[in-house]
Amino acid sequence: MPTRFSALRPLLLPLACLWVATSTAVLGQESPADRSSPVNIAMKADDRLKPVANFEQQVTGVTVSETGRIFVSFPRWSEDVAVSVGEVQRDGSIKPYPDEQWNSWRNARKDELRASTHFVAVQSVVADGRGSLWVVDPAAPNAEKTMKDGPKIVQIDLVSNTVKRAYLVPGDVAGPTSYLNDIRIAPDGKYAYLTDSGQPGGLVVLEIGSGKSWRALSGAPATQADRGVTVTADGQPLRRPDGQLLALNADGIALSPDGAFLYWQALTGRTLYRVETGVLRTPSPQGIEDRVQKVAETEPVDGLWMDKSGRLYLSSLADNAVKALEPDGKRRTVIADPRLRWPDTFAEAPDGTLYVTASRIQDSPWFHRSGWQGNGFTLFSFRPDAGPGSK
Repeated sequence: MPTRFSALRPLLLPLACLWVATSTAVLGQESPADRSSPVNIAMKADDRLKPVANFEQQVTGVTVSETGRIFVSFPRWSEDVAVSVGEVQRDGSIKPYPDEQWNSWRNARKDELRASTHFVAVQSVVADGRGSLWVVDPAAPNAEKTMKDGPKIVQIDLVSNTVKRAYLVPGDVAGPTSYLNDIRIAPDGKYAYLTDSGQPGGLVVLEIGSGKSWRALSGAPATQADRGVTVTADGQPLRRPDGQLLALNADGIALSPDGAFLYWQALTGRTLYRVETGVLRTPSPQGIEDRVQKVAETEPVDGLWMDKSGRLYLSSLADNAVKALEPDGKRRTVIADPRLRWPDTFAEAPDGTLYVTASRIQDSPWFHRSGWQGNGFTLFSFRPDAGPGSK
């Protein structure tokens, strides 16, 4: 039966979160890194942004299949979440997917259940347009280290609604402090590419046929947080109550429509990078860092999405907005809305509608001693080609 979520417990961010210590003597001062670009926070609701479903539990991932089915993921950053991967029903409720068994993991029962055959703490879901749903499980619940045999990539057949194959990521690829984040599947279905936001930051490549996986650009400057960049929310530097700043490694990821280039960016960063996927398809390639290209100067973003035309969308954390990167390197605001608190993950439906989750990380207990600020989490949709005032 469709499952509703129980009340939230206080959230702890996962191991992917690194923190930069800041002296209390400068907490009230604005550093040069804080003065990046003028803040233009969305203050007025945009009627083009449509709520699709509301959740009691923090949502991160979303994807839409070629037949229009919508799937979401809940990272289990708090204990005993009822569902980590679910299909959104017509009434907005969530049905465990592919079944209750895969979603039956509970942190309190971690010594009783096999992490390799259960969703421990799913971060993202992506439908490949070829009949499969791909689930990324970093398996790091409660901000603890990864569970043994837990990090995995699970392929689910969307016709039979059964697991086709679970690719366990070995410890030398996803170690105790790794955090597999997001995934893109090559158009030929032969490779999958992921970001690792943990320590060390990097990329992960999965050869789908053989099941082998390996790291690329692990610890390289292009996959690490830029310590000179400050993530802001509501016009202020995002700090923990003790003054520490947020620093996250390689996070958002996108693949060109022809599969030739992989794009990514550290969440705490202002540089979008890309590399030819051909150089990633060989384990430990020589000179790979020299093949990395700087694409554009951007801003701290979480989600990336490249549509079929090659337009790249970015989630603007500071401005509660979705922006598009134009060919001249400039960013254009597509839609901005105060409800887009921490726009997290994008998905594109067959008709071109874009979906985006608002995970509200800035409202979490990690940044507020009093606990969650506000209630509920939302999945939204909008038409990127609709002008202001459209309904």
